[in-house]
Amino acid sequence: MSDQWPPQHPVPRPWPGPPGVYGPPPFQEVSAGYRRWARVLLWLAIALAVLIVVAFVASIVLLVKADADVDNAAYGYLALFLWFGITAAVPVLLGLGVPAIVMTRRVRQQERLGHGAVYRGF
Repeated sequence: MSDQWPPQHPVPRPWPGPPGVYGPPPFQEVSAGYRRWARVLLWLAIALAVLIVVAFVASIVLLVKADADVDNAAYGYLALFLWFGITAAVPVLLGLGVPAIVMTRRVRQQERLGHGAVYRGF
């Protein structure tokens, strides 16, 4: 019989830190597909925001043109339809923008901490 003891392996704990204290959750790496979708959602939200601003400016121009002459009253109705479009597009903008911002923050946090590969572009 040998005088050596078998190697002692520490008991793995699910969370880092002393026993009985909650530690931070383990790091979850962000995939390349996640980064790609973060950029796609962000650019879609930016494009929709630009379209909303253009529609708002166009509606103001149409209202001014409709107010200038009685024969151009139809432009006021076009401005009204643009406002309906803007009203319908705002929830879509929020649905695209909020997840895009959250996902982009998570990707940037991962890059800042140095976890995973740095992703640039598509």
